[in-house]
Amino acid sequence: MPIHPTAVVDVTAEIDPAAEIGAWVVVERNVRIGAGTRVYPHAYISEGTTLGQRCQIHPFAVVGHHPQDVKWSGEPSFTQVGDETIIREHATIHRGTLPGSTTVIGQRCFIMANGHVAHNAQVGNQVIIANGALVSGHVQVGDRAFISGNVVVHQFVRIGELAMLGGGARVATDVPPFMTVIERNYLVGPNVVGLRRAGFSAEERHEIRRAYQLLCRSGLPFQQAVEQIVQMVRTAPGQRLVEFLRAPSRRGIMISRPSRAEETEQALE
Repeated sequence: MPIHPTAVVDVTAEIDPAAEIGAWVVVERNVRIGAGTRVYPHAYISEGTTLGQRCQIHPFAVVGHHPQDVKWSGEPSFTQVGDETIIREHATIHRGTLPGSTTVIGQRCFIMANGHVAHNAQVGNQVIIANGALVSGHVQVGDRAFISGNVVVHQFVRIGELAMLGGGARVATDVPPFMTVIERNYLVGPNVVGLRRAGFSAEERHEIRRAYQLLCRSGLPFQQAVEQIVQMVRTAPGQRLVEFLRAPSRRGIMISRPSRAEETEQALE
């Protein structure tokens, strides 16, 4: 049965006949659910949420509920979830704060159990947010980024495409595309495994590694390092990295370097 008889579904909700709504699910008003999407028992789909096609919303997940923002006073706002995205148990995604604003989750994302995406976040396609990771309000996450377990991301931070955030990292500044952040909260180099899996050529990987060296190992001031990267890049990924570095930032760019003591400690582990 597409809609279980115990589900509570508002009469204004638009549910494709090919969708499946499980037992004790709550679907509030002005919700749209696409074909092939399965909402498992006890999930909660709040007002103004759009779920694309072939999504999976697992038990006790909450999608589109009120933002955790003291500025919000009940104005209509929205949540949009792209096709084939999976939202696992107890994950929470909150609608936008400003009137008419939208929290966006892209296509083929995977938000694991207890993950949280706050109001007005913009999450790209094929992003993985692992167990217990917390993405704050107004954060932007690029395509194919990987946010590992228990990572915390400060509000207004930008995470570039194919960035890899290691487990437990506390991210308070923008992470450039293609880079890896470890627990101590500094860049350790390109996301080599991710770049290879994504089909980046040797030339593209070399260019990204050279850009990392200029940013974090050359000792150059940030703007000088960026200008050298501008002169050096030839590939499309390199150009996208330059665009990210030159774009306006509310939090600044993460280019921190480990201290000698941290480098020694890491070598001994």
